Amino acid sequence: MVGGAHTLPSEAETDTCKAYPGTASWLSASTWAVLNQTLDGRLLQPSPPGAVCHPDQPTYDASLCAVVAEEWKTYEFHTENPVSVIWDQYDNYTCLPEMNTTCSSAGYPAYVVNASSAEYVKTGIDFARKYNVRLNVKNTGHDYMGRSNSPGSLSLWTHHLNHITYNQGQFKLSGSGRIISGDSYTVGGGAQMYNVYSAADKQNQTIVGGGSKSVGIGGYITGGGHSILAPRYGLAADNVWEMEIVTPGGDILTANEDQNPDLFWAMRGGGGSTFGIITSATLKAYPSPKVTDVILAIVTDPKESFVPDLLTYIVSQMPSLMGQGISGYNIITTDMANPIQEPGLPDRIAGLVGKCILQDIESNDVITKAFNPINETIQQRWPNKVQFYTILEQFDSFLGWFDKNYDMNPAGGSTYLVSRLLDGKALTGDSETLKNALQEVLSSGSTSSMAAYMVAGKGVQEATPRGGSNAVNSAWRTAYVHALNGESFAPFNSTDEERAKGLLEKNFQPLRDLTPGGGAYINEAFPFEKDYQQTFWGSNYARLLQIKREVDPTDVFWCSPCVGNERWEVRQDGQLCQK
Repeated sequence: MVGGAHTLPSEAETDTCKAYPGTASWLSASTWAVLNQTLDGRLLQPSPPGAVCHPDQPTYDASLCAVVAEEWKTYEFHTENPVSVIWDQYDNYTCLPEMNTTCSSAGYPAYVVNASSAEYVKTGIDFARKYNVRLNVKNTGHDYMGRSNSPGSLSLWTHHLNHITYNQGQFKLSGSGRIISGDSYTVGGGAQMYNVYSAADKQNQTIVGGGSKSVGIGGYITGGGHSILAPRYGLAADNVWEMEIVTPGGDILTANEDQNPDLFWAMRGGGGSTFGIITSATLKAYPSPKVTDVILAIVTDPKESFVPDLLTYIVSQMPSLMGQGISGYNIITTDMANPIQEPGLPDRIAGLVGKCILQDIESNDVITKAFNPINETIQQRWPNKVQFYTILEQFDSFLGWFDKNYDMNPAGGSTYLVSRLLDGKALTGDSETLKNALQEVLSSGSTSSMAAYMVAGKGVQEATPRGGSNAVNSAWRTAYVHALNGESFAPFNSTDEERAKGLLEKNFQPLRDLTPGGGAYINEAFPFEKDYQQTFWGSNYARLLQIKREVDPTDVFWCSPCVGNERWEVRQDGQLCQK
């Protein structure tokens, strides 16, 4: 369905603001109808997904309301919808699946292009550029930073750009004809992680990918892409051989180390919705490893006075563990309910609980060698006070492990994240400084826990991306641990939202101080970082900004926090205007 106001944009308004519904700048119904024709009927005007719960909405269906309200908690629901995103605050609560709330489409894109080919992506970009319409890009909506939704925009829904092709033995770069030896997969920019894993598994292979089934390739790569496999093989952005990209100027081009190398550099780590849209990417493949899964618990009574010293010691050992091939996702805590229900473990714990893996080990002696020295030191320092517990499980393939261990957290609700990359100096340097920082972090929030993901280390530090480098934040090249935390807040409550923002800003300041000149992982980070240019891109920002100005001089693409967004701001009424 297409429609809209019958007014044409005024020149003055067009010069300073993007066209916006309800203003004189908005386009006529006939203009949108022409776009729909050009797109072969692929222009959508979706109802808000929560509208089934609201009697005043055309799509109201009382029998569906309870179903949608339940599915709202899953990533998959938002992935399959052309406008829905996983966190409610990013559509401004304009239509939740709750009957006692109001519903309108004001928090969502006005129109959506079902962009199932590079040509349809181009058509949408050309239209937005010609008529000065705000452009939005959404694949799965699995975005912690809110870049997948722009109210009143034309959204390019790349979800059906999902082809997957296996390239056996070698790959010839476009343009130069350079041959790269090895297996690879050329996947659509809208392909989801689980589908790529499954395709690769048929060849007993895998790729460097994310921890959730619904992560989309495009946004994942442009942010850098950490992985439990990254300590061995580098980040996802380090394993891209070639991309097809549609630029802000509407050009469909191929970028690799020999052709459009600046754009190739920028699109691997420079952030999504900024330099263009990835319509396909060729990714290096690796033999699927045999995975030894280790559920790890190093826990004590939260009342013990030595808890800060225990946590400091455990965290300081992470670089050593990673040097022995261990990667994984951990939580350190001063007091939380024990998630591991095993006899002899306390109900509430302080310490570390985690999910770690080792790849292709010949025997479990490797695990004993890695963990025994740590346990011995702990027992010497705090005899009979700390329980060291491991549960092992073997998997014949990476997909086999992933099927049981993918991200199963709920979607929906309102949450912001904060993160920091911790390097070897921070983790293994002065123990008192590390202890003080950890104490502050774990005592300044509503939670007494922090995630410590072992997803960097040697593979990331020594990565050799095609062309010699990419735009990934240089802080990754010295990091071992990706530390992060989150804070939830109540809907329709700006006071509580500001509380959450303030808490997260304060919460991680000790880790910022611990890593001067360091940074954070943009795809899982605080959207309101004060010095986001440095925090997300470090020394690469100047070059990224130069490339942005060259490929997108009129800011056809705009998002926040993103490279080159400094010239625009979103007004209180939702319109995007020049400052």
